[in-house]
Amino acid sequence: MVNSVKYFNEVCIKKFLEFEDKFIEKPTDIASYVINVKETLEELGVKIIQEALEELDQLIKNSSARKEKWSVERNTQKTLVTSVGTVNFKKTYYTNKESGEITCLLDRIMGIGDHKRITEDAVANILKEAVQTSYRRGGENVSIGKTEVSKQTVKNVLHKLTFPEADVPKAKKVVDYLYIDADEDHVALQFNDVRGDLETYEGRYKNNGFIAKLAYVYEGIEKEAPQSKRHRLVNPHYFCGTSAYETNEEFWDDVYGYIESHYDVSKIKKIFLNADGGTWIKGCKSRIAGITYVLDEFHMKKYLVKMTSHMERYFSKEDVKGFRKTINEIIKDNTKEEFRNAIDFLQEYAVDDKEKEKIADAGEYFLANWTAAKNRFADRKHVKGCSAEGHVSHVLSSRMSSRPMGWSKLGATQMGKLRAYYLNGGDMLELARYQESSMPKAAGAEEEIILSAAEIIRNTKNRNGMIGKYFDTMPKCEIPTTVRKRFTIQHHIAGL
Repeated sequence: MVNSVKYFNEVCIKKFLEFEDKFIEKPTDIASYVINVKETLEELGVKIIQEALEELDQLIKNSSARKEKWSVERNTQKTLVTSVGTVNFKKTYYTNKESGEITCLLDRIMGIGDHKRITEDAVANILKEAVQTSYRRGGENVSIGKTEVSKQTVKNVLHKLTFPEADVPKAKKVVDYLYIDADEDHVALQFNDVRGDLETYEGRYKNNGFIAKLAYVYEGIEKEAPQSKRHRLVNPHYFCGTSAYETNEEFWDDVYGYIESHYDVSKIKKIFLNADGGTWIKGCKSRIAGITYVLDEFHMKKYLVKMTSHMERYFSKEDVKGFRKTINEIIKDNTKEEFRNAIDFLQEYAVDDKEKEKIADAGEYFLANWTAAKNRFADRKHVKGCSAEGHVSHVLSSRMSSRPMGWSKLGATQMGKLRAYYLNGGDMLELARYQESSMPKAAGAEEEIILSAAEIIRNTKNRNGMIGKYFDTMPKCEIPTTVRKRFTIQHHIAGL
């Protein structure tokens, strides 16, 4: 840190004093003062990181353990994009005296590949922004400095992500009732399999529709505050996916795996599935035993209005409300035959065949989900209202379909999973670190390079001597403490 300390004393302090003088002369322009200080600190941060990396490289070069097995091959430059800014530093390549392998020991000690150009903290910044806005904004927010990366780079990061399993609690929760809501979003693809394979139909419609699935498990609904009219889900956990990279069975197996690992399934009295009757959602019943499927209230009201809206031409609004209430009572207490009689009655007031068809289609929706519709009325105490429509908008549509944009199947799948990870409270830095931990170690990674205590002490003394007059400006610490820190670092990075 010798050069960084010199830079701070000889350059930064002088700049800070100049910035302060200008601010005192013009105190209304605090913004310029803050920006100038921030930019100077960013430059200092980059220099500190650069020097630390180059010093570590030099420690490796001077190591007696290294000299026994590795000979110096060449020196080169490397660029790393960090959350502070772009760091350019010198590093050394070595040749293994036995195998002839050529590698950079600094890269291997830090656990990064030769072609890695972005550090985990910078990747975390990319993901924090890209999960909410766009690839472009993710690239612009990679660091606090002026560093940017391209949209293509952000896309590459997203496409390569692997996601960890949800943390398993030490003790499983005991609940009487559990709820699953499910729905889907319709996103637009740039292409199906290869670019240019989309067909355009009459009306300029393309065959680029793609379904992104959403399901979430929760324990119930509660008020946000005692006097609030707003409600929230109790301990929700989100799942997103598509049919492109997992089967419907695999999706629901993931949901059940979460339930089984987090809840004492033997104590659950009933699991309710709130949904709109989609085929992929009904597949849940074959993967989670004993689930009670309930037709969601939003779609019930939607199709009920579709069946009866034409009656407003002949009757008052109150009368039409009465018709809808009667239909609900038929669903609750009566048979499909009586429901079909109600459809026939409503069709008598239709003005043409098209309107009759609309009524019949709406009626068929209830008949196809008859048991689920009855379940909506069977246990009013424990059956909850379904919030899937709002959650699709919040979880998926807000990022993937509310604005004109096109996805690849992989991109849509990965973004859906990233949205779920984000809403489940996932830490983006931990996700970035997980990418490295999930990768297999390179061959030879078990070989160690450990710097001796004598080498570390000698290096520490040399550093302190080089700092000279600047040493008094640094926080005081005894050499043994410094040695312990350095020695600990060496054991952490040892592993080559």
